[in-house]
Amino acid sequence: MNFRFVYGVDFSGAKLAGENIWIACIVPRRDRYELIELSRLRTLCGTSEREPALGHLVELVASSDAALWGMDFPFGLPVEVVDPNWRWLDQLRWISGFDGGAYSLGEECVRRARACGGPMHIHRTTDTEAKTPFDCYHYRIIYQTFHGMRDVLLPLARTRGTAILPFQYRKLPSACRAVVEACPSSTLKRLGLPHQNYKQPQGGRLAPRRRRTKRRILEGLRGAVSISDSQVRVMMRNGGGDALDAVIAAVGTIAGWQAADHRAISQHARYRLEGRLYI
Repeated sequence: MNFRFVYGVDFSGAKLAGENIWIACIVPRRDRYELIELSRLRTLCGTSEREPALGHLVELVASSDAALWGMDFPFGLPVEVVDPNWRWLDQLRWISGFDGGAYSLGEECVRRARACGGPMHIHRTTDTEAKTPFDCYHYRIIYQTFHGMRDVLLPLARTRGTAILPFQYRKLPSACRAVVEACPSSTLKRLGLPHQNYKQPQGGRLAPRRRRTKRRILEGLRGAVSISDSQVRVMMRNGGGDALDAVIAAVGTIAGWQAADHRAISQHARYRLEGRLYI
């Protein structure tokens, strides 16, 4: 596919998800990309409540054309914690009908991991390769995994013209859009940029160390994407780092897409079931 738009989504599974989800859009120019949009999801849909906010995100993706979307949440679970005969869509259906919330799903994954004789927390192959900070059902990630898979991927998997990769490569030739998994932290590691000490979730004036780290990251990103001064101010004022992470997700997604061996990925035994990071 020739993408005219590349989106990075810094995701949240919190009750007020629309407050924390940011979407960045970059477009190709002659010598690099340009950041043309950077928005909080609450601003786009008028609410921070999780259910309507995530519903609006699905609508944004489904209505896009010639677009590559990189979303910062796990797209699948390790094969060790799901039934052996399941395909990826079976994982989505299981989570959709799961009798309990996100935290209960994490506990069930731990129980299954113990039952198969492994460690409590099993990393997917792609997590190990990309050196992600956590496994996909860690208590700090499980809300993103649960609500991302149930409320975003499940409806998009049924949407005409949408290919969610690496699970739906067969849909790609006729697709209008592709959706892949991103990870800002892993992208920063690949780019040789600081991946810690740039977030200040408690708010307030940025601590000098975090301000310096953010500026170093922005300087590194500006080699790949044109960012206006006003957009820099938005990212610097967003203490939690969500706006910056959305831009990192977009940059990492297109770089990962261009570097990927798509044929090998589509045939990989674990990627087709667990997911694969495009970073």
